[in-house]
Amino acid sequence: MAEPETRAQARGVRYARELEGHLTWLETFSGTALGVLAVASGIYTYLGVSSLLDDEGAMSAFAAIAYSVAVSVGIFVFWSYLMRLFPAVRTARARAGLLGAMGLGSIAIVAMSSWLNAAALAGSAAVEQHLAKTVQDYQGALERAHEVALSAQALERDVSRVRQSFEDLSEQEATGNLSGLAGRGAVFRVLRQKAAELAALEAQITSQTALVEGAFGEGNQILSRMRALTVEPGPVEARAVEFSEQAVRLAGLITQLRQLSVAPLVERAAQDLAASVVLPELDASTEADRGAQGATITSVLEVLAQRATTLERAAQAVMALPPPAETTYTPISSADAVILYARNFVPSWAGAIAIDLLPAVLVFILAITQGAIRRGREGAAIEDTLTLAELRAALAALSEIEQTPGMRRAPEATEGTPAAPPESAPEDERRVTPLKPT
Repeated sequence: MAEPETRAQARGVRYARELEGHLTWLETFSGTALGVLAVASGIYTYLGVSSLLDDEGAMSAFAAIAYSVAVSVGIFVFWSYLMRLFPAVRTARARAGLLGAMGLGSIAIVAMSSWLNAAALAGSAAVEQHLAKTVQDYQGALERAHEVALSAQALERDVSRVRQSFEDLSEQEATGNLSGLAGRGAVFRVLRQKAAELAALEAQITSQTALVEGAFGEGNQILSRMRALTVEPGPVEARAVEFSEQAVRLAGLITQLRQLSVAPLVERAAQDLAASVVLPELDASTEADRGAQGATITSVLEVLAQRATTLERAAQAVMALPPPAETTYTPISSADAVILYARNFVPSWAGAIAIDLLPAVLVFILAITQGAIRRGREGAAIEDTLTLAELRAALAALSEIEQTPGMRRAPEATEGTPAAPPESAPEDERRVTPLKPT
């Protein structure tokens, strides 16, 4: 069994030496590669910080440079520690602790660098996305305000129908088919009075139609300009300024459209239709005819109350329609826009995070390789693991030790022969004391 185990150990040692050779070659540029990643992250961090600073003076530029340099140094040092220490530890507790430290450090790197990198990569596109969404919100509000205003304008038909009914009744009264008294007496005047009121209301509603259409047309023109600003070339900051101006104009037009709704006016007119009736003096010549006039006027008032109720309910139905949503354009920075619309810029976020956390993959690769090297050397004696270079270094060290004075071992004395003094002993210690004469 000893020989197969020795062969397996030899193969393991050769495998470990092969991996060590690869690691030696990779270490020649690993530090440089890590430095390049840290510098690249620092550059994009500088661009992201610059977009957040309002002042464009020298102090702001210095602050952005200082922050980006601190980020680059922090990323380089953090991953350098882990690339050295994580593969070297062997216990599960130590690795769990370093994994926890890696997790906390990764969160810190994302918080201080990755989101700024994403802002630099996709900041302008995110702001344009915010402008486009704002245009959609304003378009929905404008269309809703116009729809409500048109629904109110449609009350003109209800008013016209009620007016026409009172005019028809007045014509019947003029021919004597209503109260039985032909002419333009008290009943006729009541009917004409309400018909005139409704005609004035109808004319007022008609005059609003041109204003509603004019406001809606102007609003569509503003929306067209706002859409153009979202896709025009050039710095998005300058376009956002004009976009804000157009948004203020459009908000004013939406408010104007809401005020042009005639539904409240129709509701008040319907309430006054039955409440404000000026009853004329009954002008029939006989008591019986005056009684007929009074009965007819009472019937007319009942009909008037019914028509007023119908008209009021129609106006209230229009007023109950959901109003347009309150829409306000809020300027936003590129960094905030990237966070707000993160789901629309997943590739940019992935690239920004990957450039900071890619060294974590190298840490795991080194840990796996070092573990394989340790398993290949398990059970092998120290003399089996020595390389030719290590053996030469050991022999050279042994030769130096032997040549050092006082470090060479004296030869052992044979029995009956005095031991020779060591060569390194001082000359005065080897002198023989002369015999005294007898």
